Amino acid sequence: MGFEIGTASAAEVTMMAEWAAAEGWNPGVTDAQAFAVADPRGFLIGRLDGEPVTSISVIGYGDAFGFLGMYIARPDVRGKGLGFQTWRAGMERMTGRVVALDGVVAQQENYRRSGFGPAWTNIRYEGAPATASPPAGVRLVDARDIPFDRLAAYDRRFFGAPRDAFLAAWVSLPARSARVALRGDEIVGFSVLRDAPAASRLGPVFTDDAAIASALASALAEDLGATSVAVDVPGVNPRAVAWAQAQGWAPSFETARMYTGEPPRIDTDGLFGITSLELG
Repeated sequence: MGFEIGTASAAEVTMMAEWAAAEGWNPGVTDAQAFAVADPRGFLIGRLDGEPVTSISVIGYGDAFGFLGMYIARPDVRGKGLGFQTWRAGMERMTGRVVALDGVVAQQENYRRSGFGPAWTNIRYEGAPATASPPAGVRLVDARDIPFDRLAAYDRRFFGAPRDAFLAAWVSLPARSARVALRGDEIVGFSVLRDAPAASRLGPVFTDDAAIASALASALAEDLGATSVAVDVPGVNPRAVAWAQAQGWAPSFETARMYTGEPPRIDTDGLFGITSLELG
């Protein structure tokens, strides 16, 4: 049979998330279910004699943007060129789009050679969530109670492309909690916390106010009974880095946001934590 690359099944998308967990990326325990609806044809599996050995996700958002992730070769087949074949198949699917990824340090030079340029560094901070109340005039509500068009518009401000199917799943799946901060009727913050094999994963964290970020993290941790959280903080927002450090959280993991072309315009001042290393 040899080596063949094809679209992953739903079960194989779950397997890809398990591979990501084995690499130390610590995805949420139900994240794969949100991944699968984002772009069902955007998950590729390389099969050697019918057995899955490589993976990549290449998710199309809108008509002009895409996000690459879950680029993994099983340890026993590394160095054989199978991963690179899978990479080329994924990038072919992204033809005509600006593509982004969050690349681990060991692969960043390879990504540069493939046409990706660095935009900023993400540092994962981990630690115990502090108790914090929202600022005066701000209340926190369940994100599922917000009219979805308003939530999606707020999300797009920080991500730069529509991702409605993914977002709907992201806020409503089990083993997670999602909160929105409101000042009057205005959305001024949004975050999700998901159970994960190690520290519970916080992402996104969207707000222009560090006090609101702290209140969201506190409320979400209380919702899930989380004693340790982890958030990937973009270095492009110094206030976000200062916020994570002020929580007493320790850096544990590093990636770089990289693009093949002009990045979408986003509100980086309100980007306190990215949503997912796998899907952006």
